[in-house]
Amino acid sequence: MIQETLLADLVTNQPGPVRLQKLVATLKNYFDCGAVVLLRKEDDALTPVANHGLVKEAFGRRFELARHPRLAMLCSARTAIRFEPNSPLPDPYDGLIEAQPGQHLAVHDCMGMPLFIEGETWGVVTLDALTPGTFNETHRVELQRCALVIEAMLRMSRLEQDNKALRQGRQSEEQMERKLQAEASIIGHSKEIRAVLAELSVVADSDLPVLLLGETGTGKELFARRLHVLSPRSKQPMVYVNCAALPETLAESELFGHAKGAFSGAAGERQGRFETAHNGTIFLDEVGELPLSIQAKLLRVLQNGEVQRLGTDKTRYVDVRIVAATNRKLQEQVKSGEFRADLYHRLSVYPLHIPPLRERDNDILLLAGFFLEQNRARLGFRSLRLSASAEQLLLHYDWPGNVRELEHVVSRAAIKALSHGVNRADIVSLTPEFFHGLSDTPVAALSNDEVITTNAPLPSLKSAVEQTQRNLIRHALAETEQSWAHAARVLGVDASNLHKLANRLGLK
Repeated sequence: MIQETLLADLVTNQPGPVRLQKLVATLKNYFDCGAVVLLRKEDDALTPVANHGLVKEAFGRRFELARHPRLAMLCSARTAIRFEPNSPLPDPYDGLIEAQPGQHLAVHDCMGMPLFIEGETWGVVTLDALTPGTFNETHRVELQRCALVIEAMLRMSRLEQDNKALRQGRQSEEQMERKLQAEASIIGHSKEIRAVLAELSVVADSDLPVLLLGETGTGKELFARRLHVLSPRSKQPMVYVNCAALPETLAESELFGHAKGAFSGAAGERQGRFETAHNGTIFLDEVGELPLSIQAKLLRVLQNGEVQRLGTDKTRYVDVRIVAATNRKLQEQVKSGEFRADLYHRLSVYPLHIPPLRERDNDILLLAGFFLEQNRARLGFRSLRLSASAEQLLLHYDWPGNVRELEHVVSRAAIKALSHGVNRADIVSLTPEFFHGLSDTPVAALSNDEVITTNAPLPSLKSAVEQTQRNLIRHALAETEQSWAHAARVLGVDASNLHKLANRLGLK
């Protein structure tokens, strides 16, 4: 009996995640189906907690209930439900179940049931098969009989997490994870990301300034937000400041405020970002771009908590935790005199490196799955997936633009698939041809005297110009140690225009 097997797993001494993974494997083997997934409900969406039989990128997806009627029905039900093979409702796992080459990808049989803890819906468990007739009414009843044991496993996992949290003097892991899911979700299971998250949870309890280091596009703002959510200041505001986008003439007013008449156009008194962040957190993104004149005043805030609005002698006191981020080598800027040494030492009390995407192993596929689900819903696809060759292409690409570049690449591939005439009602597999440019020779690599003599189709003029712009911007950033302000001067353009162009080209 399946219940006896599950009971044996329940009483076995093993970590919660291992127990849940073994649960889905046991259910898959017993019911002899294509995939079993355990999904946890967070607000109005379901996210996979354990699965057996889905492709890797599916674990990064977030299934919104409003867009997946089968999952919505399961969440609102009280007992197990079996969907007939000819059900008109779309299946969320179409194209996502691991299949042999040449095998069809559509789900043809499905059943599932809601799971409850303390009378509240915890989530659901789903069973899917590629072969019609895999499940019948007897299977549905048998699945329902497993509900009490499965829910006991979930309670045990929660108790283990809560006990661990209590021993460490923290709020329960359940409460913490729910808070993080709602406000600062970070996708990734790699050891590099787990190490960063572990450090964040430790340093969050203190008021130490934190300096987030890493390449552009790694998601430093998300990590800063997670740090704030974990901190005792989580109920207070978190204020974001893009230091690179602050015009030098207005930077002081933006950060510290101004008095009426302090400068032309100052029609009234205005508080700055630091006062807005009082009792909370201020996130200074691209802090290495701040002018030296502003750096001195920022140092005063760090040392004494004092701010002085432009045009007044009155000193105001603020209680603010500072989290800064940069993709530049501040130590070298200190040596060159571009960044104050005393400010650098104040900001970098706790430096934390965010790993680039190329060092995060299969996190690439999880993140791709998240962006695929977003584009599937946005563009109205029945199913949007990666082919095996596309997965390999993404895994072996260097990702100079990191997570932000991956997001734009997946979005462009989905739109390109539509432009090639694919049917939204089909299961659409994105193949390498839709990711044109990831492995091609950059257009800018050709000299002015070179002539293209291959039989490959020429790129459009627009795409060629955009690729050249990308290469020039990347080259300028590399030459200027990732300084957007310096890169703008090298390229002979206004800094704000360069930021807008980089955003349009998918480099930010």
